[in-house]
Amino acid sequence: MRRRSTLLTAVTAVGFAGTFGLLGTTQAAAATAGPITGLGGKCVDVAAASTANGTAIQLYDCNGTSAQSWTVGNSDNSLRALGKCMDVTGGSTASGAQVQLYDCNGTAAQQWTYSNGELVNTGSGKCLDATGKSSANGTRLQIWTCTGTSNQQWTLPGAPSSGLNPSVAPGGNFNLSVWELQEPVGSPGSPTTIPSSQLQGAGGFQDSYFYTDGSDGAMTFWAPEKGVTTPNSNYARSELREMNTNGSAADWALSGTHRLNATLRVGSVTSNVCVGQIHLGSGGTSTKPLIELYYHSNGDIVAGVEDSPSGGQTTYPVGHVAVGTKWSYTIGVSGGNTIDLTVNGSTTHYAIASSFFPYHQYFKAGSYNQSSSDSTTNGARVAFYALTVAHS
Repeated sequence: MRRRSTLLTAVTAVGFAGTFGLLGTTQAAAATAGPITGLGGKCVDVAAASTANGTAIQLYDCNGTSAQSWTVGNSDNSLRALGKCMDVTGGSTASGAQVQLYDCNGTAAQQWTYSNGELVNTGSGKCLDATGKSSANGTRLQIWTCTGTSNQQWTLPGAPSSGLNPSVAPGGNFNLSVWELQEPVGSPGSPTTIPSSQLQGAGGFQDSYFYTDGSDGAMTFWAPEKGVTTPNSNYARSELREMNTNGSAADWALSGTHRLNATLRVGSVTSNVCVGQIHLGSGGTSTKPLIELYYHSNGDIVAGVEDSPSGGQTTYPVGHVAVGTKWSYTIGVSGGNTIDLTVNGSTTHYAIASSFFPYHQYFKAGSYNQSSSDSTTNGARVAFYALTVAHS
């Protein structure tokens, strides 16, 4: 059973919520029509543009047709296309119940609230979900227990592209209570770290290496090729390190299920940049990662899986998106012996070598530049639109 994760995505402003009339607010708002976009930038689509009751609602390439034009902000909290409503089949409240097009009837199976990028069905309390975390054309939509993962993140018509507030520090859009920040400044071998207490809130820490993008509110990390590095690396980074809510360093065992979920875009990169990783913690002397996820300047996304705590890394191509394009990943471990990696809905698994079993782990995310020079203008800039950690 999936349990709800710690959500680190946007906290939708009340004013924005009222605009769409989807949060039970008393603000008057005009209905707005347009596409609802989700995983992989795909659109919520009525299959074959059919108006028959029971027609499947799916993900599909955005094409501007009426089958992808949804009216939101309706007084009954419905989502409407082709004159009918988005409906949970049979009024079911079970995870996995499919979503369809049906005559509007005012029931809770057709009522939806919007918060933190999620569309929650009133009747079930569950989230609109792309089945199997797939972004393939024709992927059916269903309801599922809300997890905060990228296949449950939606952008409504008329909303800012991210739903994030560009006028606050990153801590005003993201819950940074379980992260500390490392920046490429400080003294040689000892980069500056910013504790969680200083990152949190709308007036929290930001500077030229870690800031809110003024155009879309993304939490942005800048790592130039020249910068202060850790003793065990030649590369500068502007990167979050997972912490516990009590301020201690996260250090979890391989047993159980652990997930790092993100939606992001790489705005610039000279060679390649690590945008997410599972790093070794206590349990031995190694300072290696378990897995690093790299984005290359040609658009390739590559997983680097460590061979052993003493070193050596095997790389695997896992996706491709153009520079500046949003994409999503989930990095995790399950069963104590398997790395699970999902990129834009495509999942691969990698066995964990037994030499890693004594080690605990923690997550990292941001811009860990993988090239160095004397340049302070070349480097890697990475913008995050959602970030979620979950442990169970």
